[in-house]
Amino acid sequence: MSLTSALNTAQGIFNNTGTQSSVVSNNISNAGNKDYVRRQAMLTTSLNGAQVVKIDRAQEDALLRQYLKSSSQDSAQQTLLSGLGDLKSIMGGNDYETAPSTYLGVFQQKLQAFRTSPGSTVAAQGAITAAQDVANSLNNASNSVQDVRASADKQIATAVDSLNTLLSQFENANNAVKTATASGADASSALDEREKALKQISQIVGVNTTTRANNDMVLSTSDGTILFETVPRKVTFKSQDVYNATITGNSVYVDGVALPRGSGSTTTGQGSLQSLLQVRDEIAPNFQKQLDEIARGLVSLFKEQNTAAGPAYVPGLFTWSGGTVNTGAIAVAGMAATITVSSSVITSQGGDPMRLRDGGVNATGVVNNPTHLSGYTTDLDRLYTALGSDIDFDPAAPVVGFDASTGIDSNVSIMEYATNSLGWLEQYRSNATTAAENTSAALSRSDEAYSNETGVNLDEELTLLLDIEQSYKAATKILNAVDEMLKSLLDIAS
Repeated sequence: MSLTSALNTAQGIFNNTGTQSSVVSNNISNAGNKDYVRRQAMLTTSLNGAQVVKIDRAQEDALLRQYLKSSSQDSAQQTLLSGLGDLKSIMGGNDYETAPSTYLGVFQQKLQAFRTSPGSTVAAQGAITAAQDVANSLNNASNSVQDVRASADKQIATAVDSLNTLLSQFENANNAVKTATASGADASSALDEREKALKQISQIVGVNTTTRANNDMVLSTSDGTILFETVPRKVTFKSQDVYNATITGNSVYVDGVALPRGSGSTTTGQGSLQSLLQVRDEIAPNFQKQLDEIARGLVSLFKEQNTAAGPAYVPGLFTWSGGTVNTGAIAVAGMAATITVSSSVITSQGGDPMRLRDGGVNATGVVNNPTHLSGYTTDLDRLYTALGSDIDFDPAAPVVGFDASTGIDSNVSIMEYATNSLGWLEQYRSNATTAAENTSAALSRSDEAYSNETGVNLDEELTLLLDIEQSYKAATKILNAVDEMLKSLLDIAS
């Protein structure tokens, strides 16, 4: 080997180790960055020696697709579970102390006590107070359910804004990737930025990817709607400020196509948006229907005959804003929000609680105990028995999104219906919890598999740095040897 060849070899080693050490150092500095994909300097050998030909990015498309799918599923399931948790909190803690069923149970006990002592004003007042608690619990629960819907609506609006921002960021990164790829430049940093945006997009909406020439990427939602192709597609949503049982929320549109909501306790949704739509438009309205059915049942059970012209029956102890008795097995939207106890039995409002015993709670009602006998219990017995008697409820209210084999029977007592309503919510939440644990585990496995292939392993990088150091030392020895030879030649020449 000539001295010139030896110098060229040493120079090549210095160039290669310089590039390699720069890549390894960059890897080490980004070891804690989840959005960084490991790089490696690729060497090739020829008659002229070894040289770095490119910086390779440890890209794993199949594992990335699996990660994106797992991320979307877990985000959807966790969002659904959060919404169900909000609904459960309306009912109080684990003992459901603020649930209508709890107050109904107390009311039933107070009504029994009034039956036992029909002449007691204290017992009468206790029954009326318990009835007011039932009405208030339905009012509060109904308002809270609508608050959950309004909160979901606001979260949808925020998610849509975030999605549009991320799509804009994805466009910038995608353009940078295309430009770098077309010119043969290193596109690693741009690919990292694009992948970072893609991961965040997958948490909001399910996304499928297609790669075209120059590494150009096309995105579509899990149902096939184009989300990004060269430019972002517009995602639109009009938020509602206030919700009640009669208001239907607006859809989310991707490029003019409505995004479907998820369904089921193991939600079919992909990404948080579809689960938020599910909570707002399916689960919460269904729970609202159940509350409305409890309210309708109370008004119907405590109805009184009408002595004036008009309907055969009028509301008795329990009334509502509509002021009618709906005996058909059809839920009346928003009834739970306006149910109240008639003022004619509330002492503070000039009423007489003994009207519950005597009948004629309303001015047009029939008074069954006109002489106000203190031992009269006929009406109290009838009302107490009615609370435990089967009545027809709207079959559409309890079964949406529920396992039919354990659904709420539509012909049960109001006490059982109220209890079963809690059971419906709790089973839905329990099933969603199990599914959330599964999706979380699947995401963790996908993340680990992807990280193992694309993430930075400090042990490997430090080992590689030691190998690079040895190559550098070898080049130094060659350079020293050439230097000694040149000195010897100069000494001979002189």
